[in-house]
Amino acid sequence: MIPIVGIGAGLVSALLFAVVISGSPLAALLYSAAPLPIFIASLGWNHRSGLYATAAGALAVAVSLAPTGGIAFALIIALPAWWIAYLALLARGDGQGRVEWYPLGHILLWIAATAALATVGSALVMTTDYEAYRTAIAQMIENLLNEMVRGKLIVLPGDIQVKELAESLAPAVPLGIGASFVTTITANLWIAARVVKTSGRLPRPWPFIPSTTLPRQALLLLIASAFVAATGGFIGVAAMALVGALLAGFMFSGLATLHDISRGRPWRLPMLISVYVALVVMQAVLTPLLAIAGMIDTLLGLRKRAAPPPAHS
Repeated sequence: MIPIVGIGAGLVSALLFAVVISGSPLAALLYSAAPLPIFIASLGWNHRSGLYATAAGALAVAVSLAPTGGIAFALIIALPAWWIAYLALLARGDGQGRVEWYPLGHILLWIAATAALATVGSALVMTTDYEAYRTAIAQMIENLLNEMVRGKLIVLPGDIQVKELAESLAPAVPLGIGASFVTTITANLWIAARVVKTSGRLPRPWPFIPSTTLPRQALLLLIASAFVAATGGFIGVAAMALVGALLAGFMFSGLATLHDISRGRPWRLPMLISVYVALVVMQAVLTPLLAIAGMIDTLLGLRKRAAPPPAHS
């Protein structure tokens, strides 16, 4: 049963991965759901099912598109989903019959680390020459900016050249990729866990998600990554991606903090509605604020003082 489920999940995931070549908005949405079948297989039928899915999906993409496509599928989609699902089901007993499950905050930290590895892995699949990679990224940004200028979506000052602006923005692209990877993987993990829980196959009890907080090591890792990101090369790409991934992780931690400290408060619902609406319409403003809140909570443990103990998970 496990091989059959895994192979089926891998083929579905490969199909969702491959549709992105059409370039349509719907294809981009389907592509973002590519990890979902592997998450469902891994969480509901154990991690070996996820490995079967990885192998089947990578082989399908390699045969139907190109060998490099199969490698990209494995590095960007399949292996990250399998590994995070494996950690989510990791547990140990304390000798008294109680089970301690892998903490959500540590899973979030691993999602950030996986984002950095997947980002640099996808870059290396594209080319092993850093200058060629940076040139390709700058060219993509230049094309995008030209389209936005022609469509009058943005207006650039007369003294700014599109090519120069694209070249200056290119080093920051891995930061955005790392952050978006964390968001995509976290969303797919939550959806998959909900689906598997509904089916009754989730081995792990549903956790109290508002308690999620990144460990303090994440702060040190963020500072170290910011310094390493300035070194350039593919090491700099990985470090820059890790900076973006950790900032996204702290953003989720900050959001969990708001959920946690507002429990039982009369202003909880309007506050949360306002925050989620603001995340859509003012993402560039609110996301850094939530990340800062997550960092402060990690450093000082504010929610432990402000929030009552959970009544239920």
